[in-house]
Amino acid sequence: MPDLKSELNPRLVERLACPVCGSPMRVTPSGQSLSCSAQNPSGRVHVFDGSADGYVHLAPAHGGGGDSKEAVRARSAFLSRGYYAPAANALTALVRELTPMGDLVLDAGCGEGYYSNQIAEAGFPTLGVDLSKFAAGAASKAARAARRAKGDAASATLFAVGSVFALPVRDESFDTVVNVFAPCAPAEYARVLKKGGYLIVAGAGERHLLGLKRLVYDDPYLNDPRRDLPTEEEGLRRVDLLSETFFVSVEGQAYVEALFSMTPYYWRTSRGGHERVSSATTLDTEVSFDFHVYKKI
Repeated sequence: MPDLKSELNPRLVERLACPVCGSPMRVTPSGQSLSCSAQNPSGRVHVFDGSADGYVHLAPAHGGGGDSKEAVRARSAFLSRGYYAPAANALTALVRELTPMGDLVLDAGCGEGYYSNQIAEAGFPTLGVDLSKFAAGAASKAARAARRAKGDAASATLFAVGSVFALPVRDESFDTVVNVFAPCAPAEYARVLKKGGYLIVAGAGERHLLGLKRLVYDDPYLNDPRRDLPTEEEGLRRVDLLSETFFVSVEGQAYVEALFSMTPYYWRTSRGGHERVSSATTLDTEVSFDFHVYKKI
């Protein structure tokens, strides 16, 4: 069984809210669960067990969903090769620029924790929330492995299963929120941000993965801007737009296939397009991340 007292950063636990009643959360004396403080009309205590991988499930009304085990495994394999390292470095640098050292970051839709773990290693305790238990498990295991490799006893992360549209987090409890190629929930992000805090939304640039599109489609197209970005009516003012563009040479059919599976094109491509990807052993493509920066007003 997990020891959540060692697995979870205590400053992040203090920012959690019970997904049932909204009360503050704490690690139980056994260290195997989180429970609320029952500061609700019913007086009932709600308990959420930790997983063997060290994450907690804080979406009690949700029976499943998010990325499958196979999708998480494929994405983890691709990202472990460092193909997206320039984007992760750019995001971490942006967090460092906007966030005082040691302040708290929330990664909404964290996936397997590739970006959140790097942000945490840069000195920012980071909560990652994702709808997929397989993604939360992979993120937690990666954080644990990095901590053991460095001989660190204290954890800088906390990973939880939950929805970005109903974050298990107290109001105005985070200094920065990042959202990388995940659904954007502006009103919810504004709720959990402190006044003056920053939201960084990462989306595909106009020419993102154009090389992959040339392989898949007869008539490749440029990407449209994200349509789910915040507005000032939601309490968030756009203050900057930065882009990180680079080229990668993906080597190996398995990694080309893994990259393809990470994209929405995977679900709307003809059989012929899938066959072309399956036969490709290398892929040269442009990668372009747009970072939309908002400040809570």
